Parts: sequence; C-alpha cells; structure tokens
Amino acid sequence: QWRRVQHLDNTFWSRWRREYLATLQSRSKWQEERRYLREGDVVLLKDAQVKRNECPMALVTKIFTSSDGKVRTVELRVARDGIIKTFLRPISETVLLMPTED
Repeated sequence: QWRRVQHLDNTFWSRWRREYLATLQSRSKWQEERRYLREGDVVLLKDAQVKRNECPMALVTKIFTSSDGKVRTVELRVARDGIIKTFLRPISETVLLMPTED
C-alpha cells in the first residue's frame, strides 16, 4: 500500500514538472520578439534533480547577452535552508513567475 502511494506521488510530481511547467514557459519562434528576463525578475527553476514538493524560486541578479544581443544565460540568487547561493542557468531552465516593473 505504501509503495503504491509513493509511486503515485512520484508520478504526479514528475508529470507536473514535465507537463505543467512546460505550459508556464513561453516558447516562440526566434523570429518573434518576446520579453527577455531582466534583473529583478522572480523565476522558478526547472530542475529534474529537485525533490518532490520542492520547486526553488530564484531572483535574477544579472543577465548575460550573446553576440546577437539576446539574453541566453542568467545569474540567479537562491535561498535554500537559510543559505544564499548563486547559480548560472540558461534561460531554458527557468520559468518567469513575477516580472519586474517596466
């Protein structure tokens, strides 16, 4: 019985990450202009290694643009267990939750 509950829980969270998070992240053709991440944005990290019920949120502290002027990588600040860590992540591994005011 307990293994069944664990299996259902794991299945739910893996589907949630795979299906629901994908709907939050906007994907568009490269020809279309879209809003890029900016410093101060709050994002959700897409991470397959995260335990269930945990989806770390982060603050964008710095953006890195490529030679064509598009944002490709961001520096993120994450607080976990009272410890603040800084990560570099490609924008494909983030989901915008709260944009900064323009």
